[in-house]
This record gives sequence, structure tokens and C-alpha cells, in this order.
Amino acid sequence: MSGKPRLTYLNGRGRMEPIRWLLAAAGVEFEEVYLETKEQYDKLIKDGFLLFQQVPLVEIDGMKMVQTRAILSYIAGKYNLYGKDLKERALIDMYVEGIADLMQMILMFPFSPPDAKEKNLDSIKERATNRYFPVFEKILKQHGQDFLVGNKFSWADVQLMEAILAVEEKIPAVLSGFPQLQVFKTKMSNMPTIKKFLQPGSPRKPPPDAHYVETVLKVFKK
Repeated sequence: MSGKPRLTYLNGRGRMEPIRWLLAAAGVEFEEVYLETKEQYDKLIKDGFLLFQQVPLVEIDGMKMVQTRAILSYIAGKYNLYGKDLKERALIDMYVEGIADLMQMILMFPFSPPDAKEKNLDSIKERATNRYFPVFEKILKQHGQDFLVGNKFSWADVQLMEAILAVEEKIPAVLSGFPQLQVFKTKMSNMPTIKKFLQPGSPRKPPPDAHYVETVLKVFKK
């Protein structure tokens, strides 16, 4: 073992992408193992690697961690991205959970039937512009600071940046009514670790395509 965290998932975004984002933002290099067949996935289950028979799987600090939320909070705590006290942690948790609700819609979008795609895209736009982005616009405006919690870079900032870019891929002008979020996006993009992650050739995955959808259905078929 190299000592680097080892990530096992498919070669695509899915539920592993926020983990890649958080590790990259913390400046941590990691290795990846990609599942391409149902047999590989079944072997992980048979060998007892997957506590609840689910991926993502992250091997870190001698642990085989599953459950995205548990993995993310461990990484955030380990790399000092989880606030300075319980109150800050509670705020980060609230913001992260809200963003995760929006990201769930984006996660499922590639699996929409063709006749539902337009309706689902409208739902993402409506939720982003009316429910989620206004919250973060207001938070940033009210406290006048660069970051969401405690004027310090945290897991919540990383997750919001990922969500902004994911929504923009589908709805390019989505931030037009959110000046604070536009400034936030620019600042985040220029943070050295995030800037590096946004460059071509980084471990960041492209938007899911038909091949990715096909692989997911093949690997996880019942």
C-alpha cells in the first residue's frame, strides 16, 4: 500500500465524486480502482469489503469505509474542514445535507427516460434557483465573508462549488441572479487545490454519458 486513500467505484461521478472533490480540495492524492463488471462487484461483497453491499468504498487509515456521508465527514474531520466547534459542524451538516438533496436530482438525471428528461431538467432548475441557491446567496450576503461557515474554508464550501458547476453544466445561466454565488465561484476556482482539480487530466470525472449509464446498470443489475 502506498499510504494514499484507495477509492473503489465506477469510472464516473456518481456518489464517489463528492469524495474525490473533498480529498482534492484537502490536497490529498488518492488511487482509484474502477468497477467494470458485476463479477468485480460481487467479489467485493463476497470478500466482506462492503459492509452494506454498496459502494463507494474508500480504504483510508486502515479502514474500509462505506456510506458516502460517513466517508465525507471522516475526511472533513481529518483534514480540518469541519468547523472549529459543534455549532459550526451543525451548520456545515445542514448546508451539506441541503446541497446533497439538490445533487441527488443531478445524480439521477442521466437515468431519466428520454420522455422525462426535459421535465426533470426543469425540476433541477426550479429547485436550484428557488430553493437551494437563494439560501447560500443570502448566507454569503448576510455575513459578508468568503466562506459559508466561520470565515474558514470547509466541507460545505467544497460541496457547494461542486453543485454550482454541476448545475451550470445543464443550465449555463443559472447563477445570473446570484451575484454573491458568482463571486464565491470565482474565489473557489482560484484556490490552488481546487484550481488543480479543475484542470484537464485531474481525477475529476466528466459528466455522465451513455457508456457510464450502461456500465452502472450492468455492474449493479440484480
